[in-house]
Amino acid sequence: MTQRRSALRLLLISFASLAVTCKPSVVIAESLPTRISDADFWRLTEELSERGGYFRSDNLVSNEVLFQAVIPELVRRTKPGGAYLGVGPEQNFTYIAALKARIAFITDIRRGNLHTHLMYKALFELSSDRLEFVARLFTKSPAKGLGPSATPQEILDLYEKTPTRDESAYKDNLAEIRRVLVDKHGFPLSSDDLEGIDHVYGNFYKFGPAITYNSSSQSYGARGSSEPSYSHIMAQADSDGVGRGYLASEENFKFVKNLEERNLIIPVVGDFAGPKAIRAVGKYLKEHDTTVSAFYVSNVESYLSRLWNVFCRNVASLPMDAESTFIRSARPSSDRAFETSLGSMQSETKACSDPDRGI
Repeated sequence: MTQRRSALRLLLISFASLAVTCKPSVVIAESLPTRISDADFWRLTEELSERGGYFRSDNLVSNEVLFQAVIPELVRRTKPGGAYLGVGPEQNFTYIAALKARIAFITDIRRGNLHTHLMYKALFELSSDRLEFVARLFTKSPAKGLGPSATPQEILDLYEKTPTRDESAYKDNLAEIRRVLVDKHGFPLSSDDLEGIDHVYGNFYKFGPAITYNSSSQSYGARGSSEPSYSHIMAQADSDGVGRGYLASEENFKFVKNLEERNLIIPVVGDFAGPKAIRAVGKYLKEHDTTVSAFYVSNVESYLSRLWNVFCRNVASLPMDAESTFIRSARPSSDRAFETSLGSMQSETKACSDPDRGI
């Protein structure tokens, strides 16, 4: 009996050893971090990015007045807590707050957009609430008399009447922004990057809450622009008449502020039809088992022309599911405002070739 038990034990050990030897290697995705270190934030910004390109406008402020209209439907179509991808300046914060994103990557062909988001990152971190944030953004004295339930319209109306502080105050604020980015976070910003942040912040100082999409571009008519102002955009609401902007409530503001403080809103320089940026973001998300909830592409597809299929294959490389949603903007005619629409990322990229085959 003892011999039979010993033989059986040896047989079981042999099978176990064989199972271990033959077991295929499996790469287990890491969970998404709740905070990204300063070093990893900058590494991601640099490693995911491509060489910067040209666009005709600095695009320091959105010109899409109606972009909140789709938010009720967007929230119904998607699950909270996924990854958000976007392009351009401040309108991304509104979508990030509405979707309750866990992480966001803002990819733009212009390195100037990275400068804009670094400025915003510092201002969010420096500000305890919306009133302080807007005061810092436009170099105004902190407003008094408004409570935490104030609307964006009330906040911006008040600051439009508040005199802009002098140049020394602007320089002090700029020094604070640099201190947060360079001293606190240790980002190795080049002299060009520092000048770029100065350029962005300088335009918010110069034009105040009346700043528009075209303000910083003399060729587009700095003061005579017909584009909507920052104040006008912030005062808009969704299709149900509910303000959903990132300045619409302290809750929305603090949600974005919290992500910024944890280094989870990451600016990337890249072309949507480029060889690297979108695919690199997708690789990172796959490695961290995170699905894209929404991709705000604005009207960028209209600029891709014959490269749309390349963009499509780039998108096809992203981790997505049946709920992953494109957010698009288009102007029906030159005298109409941009209108925003939604589309299924998964169904619209089915026709693309296998992303693993390259472009």
